[in-house]
Order: sequence, then C-alpha cells, then structure tokens
Amino acid sequence: MRNVEILKEPIELYKILKFESMVSSGGEAKSVIAEGQVLVNGKIETRKRKKIVSGDIVEFGKEKIRIQLK
Repeated sequence: MRNVEILKEPIELYKILKFESMVSSGGEAKSVIAEGQVLVNGKIETRKRKKIVSGDIVEFGKEKIRIQLK
C-alpha cells in the first residue's frame, strides 16, 4: 500500500483514481466506479463523487492507496 498526500479534503473518488494514474482518464474512472470495481475502506463504492478524506483507503485492481492530508 502506498500513501497519497492531498492538499485539501474532501476530494472526489474519481479524481483520486485519475490523478494517481490508476486509470487513464476521468471517464474511465467513472466507468470502473459505476461497475463496482473500486473499494473504499474495504467496501464496494459506486458513487463517482464520493467524498474521500484523510485516512480513507482506496483499492482498484492490484493497487491500494491510503489518503493523507498534507
């Protein structure tokens, strides 16, 4: 698991996937979230604009990241 620092919270889930290059575009991020492929804190999350805050753990594919406020 790697740590990702954000400058302000909350940040929307699809933006995290896009900015951390877990997907190639915002459209792809929204698609994989809608399909139930993304976990937030161990639970399937289908809301593209789910607010992510410090301490949250986001998983997609083989990647797992922990969000921290800078």
